[in-house]
Amino acid sequence: MIHETENGWVLVSGGAALGIGVDRNGVVVQTSLGAALPDLRDYPGPALPGHREWRLPAHFKNAVIETGEQGAGTEETLRARRETGTRGLVLRYAGAQADEAALSIRLQDAALGVDVELDLRVAPIPGLFTIGLSLRNSGAARVVVERLLSLTLHLPQSHQRYAMTHFDGAWGDELRLNRDVIGPGSHVRESRRLVTSHEGTPFFAVDHAEAARAASEDRGVVWFGALAWSGNWKLIGEGTRDGRARLHLGMNDHDFALPLDPGEEARSPEAVFGYVADGFGAMSRALHDWQRDHVAPRRSHTPPVVYNSWYATEFGVNADQQIALARKAAAMGVEMFVLDDGWFSGRVNDRAGLGDWWVDASKFPGGLTGLCDAVHGLGMGFGLWIEPEMVNPDSDLYRAHPDWVVHFADRPRTTIRHQLMLNLARTEVQDYLIGILDRLLCENPIDFIKWDMNRSVTEPGWPDCAEEPRRIWVDHTRGVYRVWDTLRTRHPDVIWENCAGGGGRLDLGLASRSEQAWASDNVSAPARLHIQHSYSMIFPAGTMASWVCDDPTGRQSLAFRFHRAMAGALGIGGDLSVWDDAALAEAAAHVATYKSIRDLVTFGDLYRLSDITRTGLSAPFFVGKDGKEAALILARLGEGRPHHPVTIHPRGLHPDARYGASGRDEVLTGVAWRQRGLITSIGPYQSEVIRFRRIDA
Repeated sequence: MIHETENGWVLVSGGAALGIGVDRNGVVVQTSLGAALPDLRDYPGPALPGHREWRLPAHFKNAVIETGEQGAGTEETLRARRETGTRGLVLRYAGAQADEAALSIRLQDAALGVDVELDLRVAPIPGLFTIGLSLRNSGAARVVVERLLSLTLHLPQSHQRYAMTHFDGAWGDELRLNRDVIGPGSHVRESRRLVTSHEGTPFFAVDHAEAARAASEDRGVVWFGALAWSGNWKLIGEGTRDGRARLHLGMNDHDFALPLDPGEEARSPEAVFGYVADGFGAMSRALHDWQRDHVAPRRSHTPPVVYNSWYATEFGVNADQQIALARKAAAMGVEMFVLDDGWFSGRVNDRAGLGDWWVDASKFPGGLTGLCDAVHGLGMGFGLWIEPEMVNPDSDLYRAHPDWVVHFADRPRTTIRHQLMLNLARTEVQDYLIGILDRLLCENPIDFIKWDMNRSVTEPGWPDCAEEPRRIWVDHTRGVYRVWDTLRTRHPDVIWENCAGGGGRLDLGLASRSEQAWASDNVSAPARLHIQHSYSMIFPAGTMASWVCDDPTGRQSLAFRFHRAMAGALGIGGDLSVWDDAALAEAAAHVATYKSIRDLVTFGDLYRLSDITRTGLSAPFFVGKDGKEAALILARLGEGRPHHPVTIHPRGLHPDARYGASGRDEVLTGVAWRQRGLITSIGPYQSEVIRFRRIDA
């Protein structure tokens, strides 16, 4: 709901409220973001108490769009210049439109000849809002945009400091949680790799730094935000010496320039942000509901149990061998068989073939259709791995179009994994990929695509761009989106998985285009337990492709590996050709168990009952929306003592309803389970799945 006030608006989303005001000089400011109040008169106005606000620079007023006005030195939301010399932005209120859920505010800089549209929405999920900006050249001369962030968020002034939770990482070690005190000064997290990157994802969560007020999993206030963008991004946590803090999030302005001719417009990606008073768990559940109900390309999508043949065969694929694996997978209860790398022309290793997306007839004499039909005959869907954004120099595509790759003129072209990156800022490259992949999907009954992307950018040039080659940072990502969107429109029944060398492109931009994501190439169960704990901070568990793979250490039982993977979209990646009958039978039983709790994992509310980073125990608890059932998946790492019991306190059950738990004699109310807890004695590399069912007396 949006309420109009004397000098602005109050946007209310459940228990959260965002105040926006217009001061007497026409500066649009954020007046509050916190708990909703019962009376509109209790919200602050645009003037700062105790100050003659009209004499203050705009950044002291918490401007919604910071522009560095009057040389303030603050981080900017927007930066632009006219090619004829005028620099900087001075934005003033020029009108607004509002309805029950959307507020659009127009600002102008008459001297520069720029109109800015600020679009705010109350999300249909309590606690959440969305924001987007557009900048239009309304003058007669070209304007160059040099920074275009999506969100500037001001936290309440406080004598106590704030702490920012964010991610860093590396290939195979994605989504490492960090918590850093903000300021004074600026703390910057970013990607300059043309993709989201393994080093982080555009997301923040802020709470109070002092231990007495710091948020926990289920208590304390948290401000948070995430960006729907899959290219370069920047996150800035900015602290001031007078106790204020700001968060800035958007496209990175590194090497950035977007020229706008008269009448042209540039738009930022959308950001979602919000406020909760019940800790990081409440934040995650709000983001999960938002994605499942309003972001995901296919609402109410149930992820199929997948088998992927990569680790069994790598590049040495052929039809007979894949069919033999498919028979074993089908007997296990697998629902989607995926053929990975090695199926297309010239692909005998990673040195050749990328770009030539037609089947290798020497490996598949009957074409892909024959294999698809065989897999369908076993009762499974058929999936295929592709890596469309890359090209090997040893390929027909590169020999025909060497200028289609990202490169600098007169500089060597650096290969990574023997491949170069196609420049998807170029429309002809987009059209080529759309054409060849559309043909692949039209000619073969393919049900699932695993879209991979295995390197980041080097030599980020576009030599024959007639206008501004630095557009590549934005136009490349938008080109990727065009290919995805076009293929999804033409083939609406195909399920898409987002993979980028593991978790190199985990963001809301591709979450809106893919049913699931591959979070890491690290398939070790212990490493994955940490990764999936962090993944769940932002993304729903049902979107996380999670494979059971072979364990070279011999320490992890098949049950442990399956239980760990059940806390996501279950997949199997082991070499089934060497699994004995006992292992195959046990795997089939685990697949059946997963199917019995899949709806809880996919659509339920997640409560993280243990922080694996501190305790070595993973305990995600999935509670059905109707409160009738829940599933607790326990997995323990390290060298803990098997005889030492641990008490887990389930949360999220209906407090007055009675629940029984599998393997336990007690039947308790939800509030009693939370207070008394559940005792487990699992030891190192042991696991357990516990079902809770409501018992109506």
